[in-house]
Amino acid sequence: MYKQIIEKIKPELEKAIEFLKSEFVKIKTSRANPAMVEDIKVDCYGQSMPIKQLANINVPQSRTIVIQPWDKSVLGDVEKAIRNSSSLSPVVDGDIIRINIPVLSEEQRKEYVKIIADKAEEAKISIKLHREEAWKKIQEMEREGEITEDEKFKAKDELQKLVDEYNGRIEEMKKKKEEDVMAV
Repeated sequence: MYKQIIEKIKPELEKAIEFLKSEFVKIKTSRANPAMVEDIKVDCYGQSMPIKQLANINVPQSRTIVIQPWDKSVLGDVEKAIRNSSSLSPVVDGDIIRINIPVLSEEQRKEYVKIIADKAEEAKISIKLHREEAWKKIQEMEREGEITEDEKFKAKDELQKLVDEYNGRIEEMKKKKEEDVMAV
């Protein structure tokens, strides 16, 4: 019976991991990544659209992003959107936009490591809140006689095991992102 409660929080814990992934993608390293620009909104065709719906985005070299709009008439709009919404410096080169990713200074790297730690902590807090909510439900089940005291403690152990697994994943992601940022 308590297993349903534990199963119910798994999707919420997955959301915390996915959110952290999306936040980490936004943190700049010296390495180019299409995710750095793909969701930037471009005003064209009378609406606002992300670059990924308007162009091919490639990373031909480790520090270069190349954007090739399918419709050449939006080239200027894409360049303007990138320039206005990020610290990147796009350069129009014929019918493509080339973005060179600068090497981060030591100070910038240290600042990004702090941001990474903060984002990881936010994800852990989210997981902790879900654990507390599930634990309250389990305790309530025991008070109402739906489960025994032994089952309550077994549920607590299973819940903690699940939380530890997700916190471990967060730590791995944090460590990997820190290594990426600190790599010169």
